[in-house]
Formats: sequence, C-alpha cells, structure tokens
Amino acid sequence: MADNAHLQRPPAEVRFADELARLRDTDRAHRPPGWALSLEAARRFIVGDEAAGISRKFVGDPSLIDRSLVTLATSRGLMLVGEPGTAKSLLSELIAAAVCGESTLTIQGGAATTEDQVKYSWNYALLVAEGPTPRSLVPAPMLRGMAEGKVVRFEEITRCPLEVQDCMLSLLSERVVAVPELPGADGMVFARDGFNVIATANTRDRGVNEMSAALKRRFNFETVFPIADFGTELELVEREAGRLLERSGVGAPPRRDVLEVLVRTFRDLRGSGPSPADRLSTVMSTAEAVSVAHAVGLRGWYLRGEPGSAADVVECLAGTAAKDSPEDLARLRRYLEQQVPRRKGTQWQELHRARHRLPG
Repeated sequence: MADNAHLQRPPAEVRFADELARLRDTDRAHRPPGWALSLEAARRFIVGDEAAGISRKFVGDPSLIDRSLVTLATSRGLMLVGEPGTAKSLLSELIAAAVCGESTLTIQGGAATTEDQVKYSWNYALLVAEGPTPRSLVPAPMLRGMAEGKVVRFEEITRCPLEVQDCMLSLLSERVVAVPELPGADGMVFARDGFNVIATANTRDRGVNEMSAALKRRFNFETVFPIADFGTELELVEREAGRLLERSGVGAPPRRDVLEVLVRTFRDLRGSGPSPADRLSTVMSTAEAVSVAHAVGLRGWYLRGEPGSAADVVECLAGTAAKDSPEDLARLRRYLEQQVPRRKGTQWQELHRARHRLPG
C-alpha cells in the first residue's frame, strides 16, 4: 500500500510488518501446510515476546490463542463469540495476519449481505460481451481464500440472513466453490493448503439469525471474555488511547489518574458496581473505554491545550452510556450522585462536581 503513514488504520500485516518479517526469518519450528508461520511463532506474534522485541497485541488468556491456532490447523473453522467490544475482530485480524500474512479477506455480515459477497459475482459488462469466462468472474473473499490458500474472516456471521449462512455449509465441508456458469475445470475452485475461516459473533445478537446446528458443527467455538484484572485493563486503555491521541495530533499523553477513574467507572457500570441499579444495559466494554479516553484527550487538547480531565469524562460518557435505553442515562446520573462521592481522590471529586454536565 502506498503512503501507509496516512492510513487511519492499516491492517495488522502492515502495522507489524517488521515483527512478522523477523519471526519468519527466525522461525525454525514445524509449520502446518500453507502457513506463513509455525504455531509457536504465530502465538508469539499475538501474545508478545519481550526478549525478541515482539509487542503484546492481545490481552487475554494465552491458552485461547493456542486453541484457536490448533483449530485453524484442522479442517474446522474457528468461531469467536463474546460480548461486543471484547476484541474478537482484533484477534481474528491478528491470527489471520500471522497464519497467512493477510487479514483483509473479510466478509462483513449484516442484513444486506448476499451470497455474491461471500463467494463470487460477475463483471456484467464483460459477461454481456464475452459470456461467462474466468475473466468476467469477480472473486469474493471465500473464493479468493480457497484459491490462494488464505484465512477468510467472516465478521458478525449471525447478523446475516439464514440463506447466506447456509451457503457456508458446503464450502466448509467440501472445501470447494462450484461455479456452474464456467465449463470444465474452471467450474470448480478447490481449497489450497492454508485455507480456513475465522468467524465472529456477538452474544448479544443471539437469536437475530441463529446459526443452524449443521453450520455450528463445522466450527470450534471459543469465547472471548472481558478483561478481568483492573491493572491489565488500565494498561491496555492507556496504551491504545495514547496511540490514538498521537495519531490525532494530540501533544500530551492521557493522564493516568484520569484513566484510572475512567476504567473504574466502566467496570462499575458494566456490572461489578456496589448496587445492581448502577448496571447499564449497554455494553461498557474495554473498546468503548478506549474510545472515551480518546475523546477525553481530544477534548482537553483542542479546547484547552491540556490533557483531558475527569470533567471531560462526564461530557464524553453520555454518548456511550445512553445508547440502548433512556434508563441508562438515569442510572449513570445516579451513579455520579450517589456512588462517586464515596471514592477518594481529586479526580473522583471532579467527576462528582461535573455531574451536572450530563444532558437532560
């Protein structure tokens, strides 16, 4: 890709190209057929290896990475499930980049997703002029993944119509895409070594378009849980928010005491607060905490030329907390009025004083 420095979010294989090249050059372990790295090297790429200068990219249970990589080395697909914001998409991107060196063969599931976006479509100008030929075929991610022996990512698969989900059955079991419009050998595209599928699904979408038992049998399911440890979550939010602020032209890193208040507030409101009434129906995930920390830093820097404060946290929380239910805004206000004063510290006091900045 040209001029990668100006891309808002380059894919993992571009962001971490140096690390992937270093791992490939030093990787002496056995590799599954078609893989760019061994399982051991792919694991190090994701969980990090400080001695080798490999950064930690995913915060979670390392055994989850081991099981996921082993699954992809088999003939079964990998299904990552969990609450929104638990980094399922990031994990699938990192795994794909490690396994095949490309994470952009992605299908984004939704109500408007069609079978053409999964398998293939046609260049209709060439189709009219020449008829069905390999030149007029437009490969979609699944056909490309099979032909090139690469991992295909299927995001939010349970948001797709059932007929689109069902088109995956033969692809995953037979490992072939049939193109009946093309004659002879061109009409069958067989999967090469290295091909597999990583799908993701949110537990909150369960029941939208429930997967059939037949399709479930073709995947191994792995649950990605929220970060349990406060210190680990704080470290992640600080690192990711700092990176986003730097890319946004902010000249001051986020204040750790403000981030401590932010992360603790998120953890209280997601379900571990002192009162069940404080729990919000919306997902107060780590990814949302990073977004709010980013907004807090932008607000402080571009409005006042300084790092954001706890008062900015109040200003930026409402759009996150009140997405699903108007009752959530009332719960947030009650938390700021009743629970925050019990905390000790300057930033907690400022958070309490700024409670009137909530809308409504």
